[in-house]
Parts: sequence; C-alpha cells; structure tokens
Amino acid sequence: MGGKPFGKAPGAGGARRRGQGELEAQVLAALHHAPGPASAAWVQERLGGDLAYTTVMTILSRLHAKQAVTRERSGRAYLWTPAADEAGLAALRMRRVLDGEPDRDAVLTSFVSALSAHDEQLLRTLLDRATTGDGDPAGAPAAATEAPAPPARHHPSDEARGG
Repeated sequence: MGGKPFGKAPGAGGARRRGQGELEAQVLAALHHAPGPASAAWVQERLGGDLAYTTVMTILSRLHAKQAVTRERSGRAYLWTPAADEAGLAALRMRRVLDGEPDRDAVLTSFVSALSAHDEQLLRTLLDRATTGDGDPAGAPAAATEAPAPPARHHPSDEARGG
C-alpha cells in the first residue's frame, strides 16, 4: 500500500521529538493501512525510516501489552495486526483512563454531565439495548457484565433539553 510515511509532521524534517502517545498513534495508523499482518520493518519504513527498528519494536511491544495489537510468529519475527478498529481502540483508551482513576463514580459523573444531548441519547440507547439483552451490534460484551451504570440524576441541562 504505497510507501507514504505516516510519521512525519509537516515541516518537522524529523527534528522534532515525538511523544510516546504520538508514536503509538502513528504505529497504529500504519498497521491500519497495512494489507494484512505487518512486520516491524514494514511499520518502520511507513513511519519514514527516521526511527530506529528497536524503537518501533518497543512501541509495538507496548501496544501488545495494552492489547491494542496482536502478534503472530513468522519465523524468528512477529507479524503485527491492530486488535480493533479505530473506535475500539479509542474505547480501550477510555477504559484505561477510567481504570487508572481512584474515583470511577466521579469520573463517570463528570463525563456524562458534559455530554451533548445527542451523545447522551445515544448512550441511553446503548445502555438500554445492553440491559435488555439485545446486545451490541459490534459484538462487544453486554454492559450488564461490566460495572453498573450510575443512577439517573438531575442535571441543570436537563431542563434546557425539556427533561
């Protein structure tokens, strides 16, 4: 799928140091554009070649530890594949942030209270579908097996929405 690099920032010329999160995103983007499972060397080439092979391997290993990529043996090397689509990876990051917070209830409450009316309705629909057993069309586990949803609460924006 072409040799277009995924890792170069416009005008950066490779001189700007990239953060770990940025590198992980670039590696995942390269893997999403791969025609199938890809080697670390293939990923390195797509990132513009300014990263050391060992750096690419480190990022891939970290992504594997985070369950963001899978790997399969191919001789002495591994071939890497994204574990989920972009939406699934974003959801994984959100769960990791939530898992790292000592007060899950406060984080969820703050998150839900900041949702737009459309996002709030979508979340309600998804939670209703999960609790009635209709399941998730994407095949994700039902929310009934996860932590219970926070109780409904009154929020000042409810009046503005007619709630």
